[in-house]
Amino acid sequence: MESWNGLSTHINLRNCDPNLIRNPKEITSFITKLCSIIKMKKYGKTQIKRFGKGDLEGYSAFQFIETSNISIHFEEAKNNAFIDIFSCKKYDFKKAAKFSKDFFKAKKVSFKILHRV
Repeated sequence: MESWNGLSTHINLRNCDPNLIRNPKEITSFITKLCSIIKMKKYGKTQIKRFGKGDLEGYSAFQFIETSNISIHFEEAKNNAFIDIFSCKKYDFKKAAKFSKDFFKAKKVSFKILHRV
């Protein structure tokens, strides 16, 4: 029998509210609320930096959690967000995807999960 070593969720949000994905305070608020919803403990401050040029320009955010991390990349040209959550502790990935869609007011959400073994 294979051992379970964690869950990785990859959430794609399409056509988000442009004012939310361009606002570092909103991005920080999202991460804080997401950690609460999936019952993860933040470790340290949320890191947010703006990178890229042209179509690739946008914020990226990273949050250590006690059991791994959350990373987010925003594609401002198309108002998309790409969220990755990895944790060795189990969490509700469906709640994470729904909350992400609702928070950023995305028109469409898709996600994939990977069980680490």
